[in-house]
Amino acid sequence: MATAPHGFLRVAAACPPVRVADPERNADATLDVVLRARERGVQVLVLPELGLTGYTCGDLFFSLSTLVSGAERALDRVRRETGRLPIVLVVGLPVEQEGRLFNAAVVLQAGRVLGVVPKTYLPGYAEYYEERWFSSSREGRQSETVLAGEAAPFGTDLLFQVPEEPGVTLAVEICEDLWAPIPPSSYHAVAGATVLLNPSASPDQVAKAEYRRELVRQQSGRALAAYVYANAGVHESTTDLVFGGHLMVAENGVLLSEGERFRRDGDFILADVDTERLRVERTRQTSFADAVHAAEADYRVVSLEPIPAPSPHRLARAIDPHPFVPSDPKTLDARCREVFSIQTAGLARRLEHVGSKRVVLGVSGGLDSTLALLVCVRTFDLLGLNRNGILAVTMPAFGTSEHTRQNAHRLAEAAGAELREIDIRAACEQHIQDIGLDPADRESVTFQNLQARERTQVLMDLANKERGIVVGTGDLSELALGFATFAGDHMAMYNVNGSVPKTLVRRLVRWVADNHASDTERAVLTEVLETPVSPELVPPEKDGAIAQRTEEIVGPYELADFFLFCLLRLGAGPRKMLFLAAHAFGDRYDEAALRRWLRVFIERFFDNQFKRSVMPDGPKVGSVSLSPRGDWRMPSDASKEAWLRALDHGGRT
Repeated sequence: MATAPHGFLRVAAACPPVRVADPERNADATLDVVLRARERGVQVLVLPELGLTGYTCGDLFFSLSTLVSGAERALDRVRRETGRLPIVLVVGLPVEQEGRLFNAAVVLQAGRVLGVVPKTYLPGYAEYYEERWFSSSREGRQSETVLAGEAAPFGTDLLFQVPEEPGVTLAVEICEDLWAPIPPSSYHAVAGATVLLNPSASPDQVAKAEYRRELVRQQSGRALAAYVYANAGVHESTTDLVFGGHLMVAENGVLLSEGERFRRDGDFILADVDTERLRVERTRQTSFADAVHAAEADYRVVSLEPIPAPSPHRLARAIDPHPFVPSDPKTLDARCREVFSIQTAGLARRLEHVGSKRVVLGVSGGLDSTLALLVCVRTFDLLGLNRNGILAVTMPAFGTSEHTRQNAHRLAEAAGAELREIDIRAACEQHIQDIGLDPADRESVTFQNLQARERTQVLMDLANKERGIVVGTGDLSELALGFATFAGDHMAMYNVNGSVPKTLVRRLVRWVADNHASDTERAVLTEVLETPVSPELVPPEKDGAIAQRTEEIVGPYELADFFLFCLLRLGAGPRKMLFLAAHAFGDRYDEAALRRWLRVFIERFFDNQFKRSVMPDGPKVGSVSLSPRGDWRMPSDASKEAWLRALDHGGRT
């Protein structure tokens, strides 16, 4: 098995109880936590700064023959007793070289000392006195050192990499290095490190944990890397300071795991970091590649042995089934507020530019047109315009149900918009006759699309007549799936929903209903939310119920949005998308269903790029967008076969 299947590498940070100035006892604690990590399938384990001696030894660090040599013997014991384990360990201890003492982190694997990384930035302010005992890495004159009976590379220019999987590339910085204006990890990342490891000893004070958390999170985002941080704990000396044992794992600006501080028995956290995603982000963001010119020196690459992944491979991280919709209520409220504000700001600027006080939009009684109408209302209020300038047009045809027709009327009334109902059935019948379509045809694509195009023609002509603009209603998910009629509902003069996925459309309408609607408005919005998603282009059932349900054709929108996020945001291939979906949705969909709807998604995504190539203007609201001008550039005749083969037969994804 690969070290990082689908790019996932299991990392851990631990803070075992330390006994200050007792290396032998600290070796025991280190070995105990290594055993615990092995049982949890950990592949890379980071322990605190100077963990084999304790950080708070003070002038005892000058005891070279007892404390420093004792730490080296403790390291040798850890090396020997982990000799059969492929796990990578990062252990802290003082290292003496040519009359200088260095605060160092040693990287071990399978009984080998792979490298020794000295600390660069030594704090000598406030409560810190490291410059009293240690020398900076800049003062090291040798590129190699002998430690625990082994010669090993020495320096900050070390990358530790699995040769067969360059995405698994590790680098180390120590505590204060992260606080520096330009952390060494920035250079490590530009040189290729995807996983940054920090053994630390940062004392706790009021509000310092918040600052520390932001440093770790933001550095992982700035460096497009995973960041593993292991801080010293409560068993360090409390003569003047207290250490809380703060443990964190972050990835690309997101905190994946965080420990509980001030635990008396120590702490241990783990997470699976996605190295493949990090590589995708680095290739996508050109500024990262440009930063290579800032690298100070060439790096030395130390080869790691393959580190078998946990088996069975179950992820030790949460996979959000609804990546566009935050699960935290406060975050969701802020997200909805911001998206709605971006939509309204975009439409307001367009109206100002064209000098119009009139908008025209089709209102079907469904989700998308409801959100577009709400955006128009908010925009008109923002600009101080009379809501009568909003012309809401409902255009019943062969598939329109009475339920959605009534929804449209009630929506327009609640919004204070002007409503016009234009029955397009006669116009469609005439068109059916003109093109020679079988009059009995009530299902073909031609029959369905001619209705959508007739509606768009009505809206465009009304906009000309009323000296307004047509506001589009189609959402991002429909664009991804091509579930829109070319030159029909696919077209508008400005589309406020074009980068809003269907799952978020639903939450936005719910947010408005819960927070910004009167009782009357809330009632009709609730009706819309409970209505099945449908284009209503085929006749209803005999009892008047909607016969055409979109999700029976293109699959559940929650899956389509999940696949879209994986493809565009994570750069994932089909096999990884299936793997992630299985974790995200658990038992809600079996593998056959996931595979079926992923195939539908891939086929529709590739086959319908031509529609996205000519999509109208509209505001980008999130990190995933399909605008051919600003975000997604794809040839309309690109082949889908490589993706389908990967789905059907496996292989690299």
